[in-house]
Amino acid sequence: MKGIYRESDSSIAREGDIAELLSSRSKFFILTLEQGAELQTHRGIIFHDDLIGKEWGSTILSHKGSPFYLMQPSLSDILQTTKRNTQIMYPKDIGYILIRMNIFPGSKVIEAGTGSGSLTQALALYVGDAGHVYSYEIREDMLNLAKKNLARIGLTDRVTFINKDISEGFESGRVDSVFLDLPNPYDFIGQVKSCLKLGGFFGTLLPTTNQVVKLLTALRRFEFEQIDVCEILLRFYQAQETKFRPVDRMVAHTGFLIFARSIENSDIANPE
Repeated sequence: MKGIYRESDSSIAREGDIAELLSSRSKFFILTLEQGAELQTHRGIIFHDDLIGKEWGSTILSHKGSPFYLMQPSLSDILQTTKRNTQIMYPKDIGYILIRMNIFPGSKVIEAGTGSGSLTQALALYVGDAGHVYSYEIREDMLNLAKKNLARIGLTDRVTFINKDISEGFESGRVDSVFLDLPNPYDFIGQVKSCLKLGGFFGTLLPTTNQVVKLLTALRRFEFEQIDVCEILLRFYQAQETKFRPVDRMVAHTGFLIFARSIENSDIANPE
């Protein structure tokens, strides 16, 4: 498989791989290796042919003699360079979502509100070849952008993109998890309940408290349990021995994460 990750014996960079070039100043570039192509930087030109066949971790020199380090990119770095038309989800939130919603190889997952596809990329990576992601988006232009971002990392075969208003319901059968990246998830909890396996995982991210309160009301109405609301704050520190201290900026509130689990409800068709 070409793309973000390949089989475990891939210790060298090959054509079609996504590579990361680190400079000595911790700046990085993400590129897809292609014979005959080149990357132009302020520190010189890097020729793809000089990268293909090299071992990951090797030092590469630009035509000006400046050093770069050839690395396999992390998903976090991939997401930082994802093309976007809207604000994408932060890695600090995505990581916790994957754990809380029990995303593992073989999972069947629905997401609605594809956007630029940042969460889609993470879901597709973690469900593996045996799992699948069904991604719903009402805006066709956003869906097309997400498709391009998935094609970039070589995981389009794990995702089915669906251009549809989810008020009409989901057409993906029973799934393990559902994540809604929408401003009004509380309007679709009935549809979520109908497609989740018993014990299945629901999650969403909302920016304001009034949205969270509306969602909590809807989750109680449709008898979800194990409901949690949290936010994740991330602070980096300067990794220098002589001035180890917090950096001037931190990634603070990006949204409230809400999680819940589906349980049996004998009167789901007409909830009071």
